[in-house]
Amino acid sequence: MSETETTPAPRTATTTSRTVLLALLAVVLAAGVAGLSWLDARHRIGATQEELARRLREIESDAREARLVSRQAQEALRDSQGRIAQLEGRLAESQSQSLALEALYQDLSRNRDEWQLAEIEQVLAIASQQLQLARNVRAALLALQLAESRLSRADRPQFAPIRRALARDIERLRTAPAVDFAAVTARIDNLIGGIDSLPLAFEERAERQPPPKEPAGAERGFLARLAAEVWNELAQLVVVRRMGAAEPPLLPPSQAYFVRENLRLRLLNARASLLARDEAGYREDLRVSLAWVQRYFDGRSKFTVDAAAQLKQLAGVSISFEMPTISESLDAVRGYKSRRERVPGAG
Repeated sequence: MSETETTPAPRTATTTSRTVLLALLAVVLAAGVAGLSWLDARHRIGATQEELARRLREIESDAREARLVSRQAQEALRDSQGRIAQLEGRLAESQSQSLALEALYQDLSRNRDEWQLAEIEQVLAIASQQLQLARNVRAALLALQLAESRLSRADRPQFAPIRRALARDIERLRTAPAVDFAAVTARIDNLIGGIDSLPLAFEERAERQPPPKEPAGAERGFLARLAAEVWNELAQLVVVRRMGAAEPPLLPPSQAYFVRENLRLRLLNARASLLARDEAGYREDLRVSLAWVQRYFDGRSKFTVDAAAQLKQLAGVSISFEMPTISESLDAVRGYKSRRERVPGAG
């Protein structure tokens, strides 16, 4: 009976030890889990702190950039305000000038017809002087067309007689023979400048041909060499030419210089006759110049041929013709002005 009662005691102790071991194991596991949780939480807190610090640095950088942009914007605003103030000042100045010009225009518009006719008369007077003194048909034609266009813009019926006179003068100028005196003068100047490049008829010299070279090792006697040298000298002294025309004069250097200078003076006289509208003197100077070029200068040279061709063309230009006038237009404008002065308010 007693043995039966003492047997459960070891079993109870074994159960108790197992329970303690399980409890200890649970505590260790709980401690491990808690440690891992603490480590994880610490890691997360550190990452959060780093992210927060990075965000704070970015915010500070953005704040600095924003302050810099703000300062630049303030400076630009001040600059813009200064420019706006300057523009406002200029606008006020331009408005005052515009008001002054408008007042001046109103003063001028009261006598617009008189002012316009005076301007047209002045233009026509200058064109008439150009036409008579310089024979500038183009300038006179442009002046008449300008006067006619201004009268057509005015569109006043009382200007009809003046416009008819302008139309007739314009037609006369269009049918007048046109000579470009400036171009003719330029061609004569080119000829004058090219005189020094014209070769004289006997300016070229016969080229000396070198004696034939003896082959190496050739032995000749003294008399044979002397005879060959004499023959070469004689061959160079005597030149045989076939001349199909009269032989041009052989001029010494001093005379050649005077030939060129006399030709230059003849061309200068032709240019002066052109400016003076002296057709007889112009043609005579060109004729003599052409004769001298054909006589004293080498006709086989391209420069001489070109110069002779240009002289012939220039000699064919007619520079004397009756120049039309624009007196009809001037008389119409002056007559209209005199009628307005005699009868105030007319027209």
